[in-house]
Amino acid sequence: MNENKSMSNQYFIERQNDFESSARSYPRKFPFALNKAKGSWVEDVEGNRYLDFLCGAGTLALGHNDDEVNQAMISLISSGSPLHTLDLTTPVKDKFVQTILDNLPGELKDNAKIQFCSPSGTDATDAAIKLCKTATGRGTVIAFSGAFHGMGHGALSLTGNLGAKTPVANLMPGVQFLPYPYSYRCPFGLGGEAGVKACCAYFERFLKDPESGVTKPAAVILEAIQGEGGVIPAPVEFLQTVRRVTKELDIPMICDEIQCGMGRTGRLFAFEHAGITPDVILASKAIGGSQPMAVVIYNKKLDKWSAGAHTGTFRGNQLAMAAGTVVLERVTKKDFLNEVTVKGEYMKSRLEELKDSVSIIGDVRGRGLMLGIEIVDPRGEKDIMGHPLASGLLASRVQKLCFEHHLVMEKGGRNGAVMRCLCALNVSMEEIDTMLSIFSEAIREVDRDVCSQQQ
Repeated sequence: MNENKSMSNQYFIERQNDFESSARSYPRKFPFALNKAKGSWVEDVEGNRYLDFLCGAGTLALGHNDDEVNQAMISLISSGSPLHTLDLTTPVKDKFVQTILDNLPGELKDNAKIQFCSPSGTDATDAAIKLCKTATGRGTVIAFSGAFHGMGHGALSLTGNLGAKTPVANLMPGVQFLPYPYSYRCPFGLGGEAGVKACCAYFERFLKDPESGVTKPAAVILEAIQGEGGVIPAPVEFLQTVRRVTKELDIPMICDEIQCGMGRTGRLFAFEHAGITPDVILASKAIGGSQPMAVVIYNKKLDKWSAGAHTGTFRGNQLAMAAGTVVLERVTKKDFLNEVTVKGEYMKSRLEELKDSVSIIGDVRGRGLMLGIEIVDPRGEKDIMGHPLASGLLASRVQKLCFEHHLVMEKGGRNGAVMRCLCALNVSMEEIDTMLSIFSEAIREVDRDVCSQQQ
């Protein structure tokens, strides 16, 4: 084998294409083979460095190979402690759980139980649905359009994206979708405060209407900021309405914080911005400190499970607990969260300035370091709100140009038209400026092409 060839991106991508499933996605957008990573930067096998604003889809809250996180795992391995314990307890696990409990908001702080699941977010979703069905004796679930709760058979049934669902027959029955506030493309064609009030009124009336046709559900599940759905923050009024109504009707409220939690919005959990406390919190991604981990945190009143009612072979990942404790201790510090807020506001203001100077950005939204930029095509039709339609094609061109200039950013949202910022929470201002420079030039290049075609 030629050594130079074997250390090329093309070599590894071709091999991956030969033996890996057609379901792979990221290599199609980012055709490189990673070799090293540190902080907000990754390096491919050819020595090219890229600024990473994807960071494991938000998993790496402290970036790649954080010294303190790595040392916690090295120390654990060197200590002779067990690394895989099913649901048996250990001092490492006890400290991890106590750190979570110490940082819970509201009435959960002294009334919480924790269920460790198999290690992905979709497992936490499935576990939470089982929990609420068991506790209530009811069988249906309310979810929201635009939601993403995972790719497992149960979690997928709660997910809005039709592209992933349509090929899979006979998903979990009994799921009812309701409209989620989306000011830029309001489901009621209203937008602004009127659109939010319409979503609130519809939700409350639907659940309280004796002729709605839908029986009382076992749970209502939502994201305080929809991630894969296009970085759409739920307005405070909407979250407060959902919490009030579910409490009045004794329906467990599940907040999926798998992507928007762990400090990403400037609070440990995104729902905290609304001053509410749900009955169930789903946590994964960043909570494992770069290692696989998923937990369901819930009010003990729901703890109606019998022994073995929900299991998972890899629910005792000690490396994830050791690493996750470090992450929790860092991201819960007030100064750290304040910095996330300041960096997010700076980035958002710069992106809004860019939006005002081009024609292909329709909306900039988000909170903290979870931001979305919706790419539109000004040449075509308008939606019911009078806005240009979302353009996944133009977003793909922006993404490709960013990658060519060594910036990794993912897309999401309807038609894959939303560019998303999921950088490390300890990203530096210099790195933010580098991202903004590369991204702005990519946007302007695509915008120039669009404008020239309009003339």
